[in-house]
Amino acid sequence: MGGAQSLGLPSAKGPHNVGCTDVMIDNSRQGSFFRLYYPCEASGEVKHPLWIPHYEYCRGLADYLNRDKRWCAPLLNMAFGYYEVPVGWDAPFKAAEKYPLIIFSHGLGAFRTVYSAVCIELASQGFIVAAVEHRDESACTTFFLKSPVEDLEPSTGATTAVQQPLEGSGIPLASPPEMDKEWLPFRKLDTANEDFAFRNKQMCQRVEECSRALDVLTDINNGKLIKNGLPGHLDVSVMKDCIDLKRVAVMGHSFGGCTSILAVSRDSRFRCAVALDSWMFPLTDDIYSKALPPVFFVNSQKFQTSDSIDKMKRLCSNNNEIKIITIVGSVHQSQTDFTLLTGQLLSLAFETKGTINPIEGLNITNRASLAFLQRHLDLQKNFDQWDALLEGVGDHVAPVN
Repeated sequence: MGGAQSLGLPSAKGPHNVGCTDVMIDNSRQGSFFRLYYPCEASGEVKHPLWIPHYEYCRGLADYLNRDKRWCAPLLNMAFGYYEVPVGWDAPFKAAEKYPLIIFSHGLGAFRTVYSAVCIELASQGFIVAAVEHRDESACTTFFLKSPVEDLEPSTGATTAVQQPLEGSGIPLASPPEMDKEWLPFRKLDTANEDFAFRNKQMCQRVEECSRALDVLTDINNGKLIKNGLPGHLDVSVMKDCIDLKRVAVMGHSFGGCTSILAVSRDSRFRCAVALDSWMFPLTDDIYSKALPPVFFVNSQKFQTSDSIDKMKRLCSNNNEIKIITIVGSVHQSQTDFTLLTGQLLSLAFETKGTINPIEGLNITNRASLAFLQRHLDLQKNFDQWDALLEGVGDHVAPVN
């Protein structure tokens, strides 16, 4: 394993500072929920968000791992609860240019922050990245919001109106009422027989959620007034005219990988897809007879079966812009933050590290993805310096022929 590495998420390498915020549009289960990473202005005081956004995610991870929540959730909270994401929470958006957009789809049992290292790097290189938190019951847990309950006068049962001071009066405005979270747990399957039908249905919902996130960001870019259901200080209307809707890609890991493949086949606004160690099982056979837009498969060495590789090759036969590479020495979790945040003991238990240094593995994933995105989004950047990676040429990479 490369040199010793301290645990934590690395700072991004690109020329932009990175900010992030959470966006929830339409507080119901059918609404859109994503974490937004974006280039931001340098500011004096920077608040870093916690990597685990809420203790409930520790309970959800325990559930997904089939461990007893009573002891496993506190242990997970001890292991991960103090990590921060090295970005500026609600930092002022840098409205200097039009930025290409990436919609990111997480894997099975994950949630919106699990790919922060990849998303931060992309944002630092001049992308806006929306990491969707899916509500198809594939996240370890997620939530939507119930309407706020109005305060009742205990004596009369009548509602009380809070007198709001005028803006600009020097008196702080009262916070909006806290809305109750309705948690949506991970769905465990009862039998193997329902596996394909259910996973395919989930994948189709995930594609709709990716397109819905793109709809929201399109509205923001076009200046439509958007009401964010989550508390925050970033007014997303400052992004008006700053999202390059002609340069949009979809990206995802594992279950998010096949989601990105189906999304690029169904929604023509996505010009290309990056599939990180894609799970191919939920896709139906008809996808392999289609001429898809460009797709880039970045595989780990351990996860893929020969059947999955054959399916990827079938897609290649319809489009020579579809590329497949393997990162030598990597495992399925090498493209997640877990590879950076777990010590040796947890890594042995859950196989979060391969033989490649975790930072080096993620650098390859990021550089190869940037080279591919430059090529197929027609970007005027210097990411073509990593073009050789697209052919599987370089240290720790191999082509899949």
